[in-house]
Amino acid sequence: MNLKQIAKDTAKTLQSYLTYQALMTVLAQLGETNPPLAHWLQNFSAGKIQDGEAYIEELFLVKSDLALRIMTVREHIAEEVTDFLPEMVRTGIQEANMKQRRQHLERITQLDLSSPSPKTEQQKISDPDLDNLSD
Repeated sequence: MNLKQIAKDTAKTLQSYLTYQALMTVLAQLGETNPPLAHWLQNFSAGKIQDGEAYIEELFLVKSDLALRIMTVREHIAEEVTDFLPEMVRTGIQEANMKQRRQHLERITQLDLSSPSPKTEQQKISDPDLDNLSD
């Protein structure tokens, strides 16, 4: 397990996600101030946002002002969330793991009383001790 590579991959994924969030913010702003430009950006961005850096690079070639705006918003979002993000990720993973373990334990220990097995039914019918209890 290469922790340094995992950290790099996680950072790249987070960076792309923050680029996506910045795009959503800019689209919302443009939707109010310049709907045709918002529509253009929406169409341009369709299917390209998976890799945030490649997306920004491509947008720079077409509309550098929008690329700069998205980068500025992305940087602001990153500054706002990175302080509490590590603790939130740790806590979120711990809580999700606990929930998954609890659900798994419930599944493996759950008794299905609605349809008893044929063997259990046979035992009830042929158990002499149970027959004597009714006397």
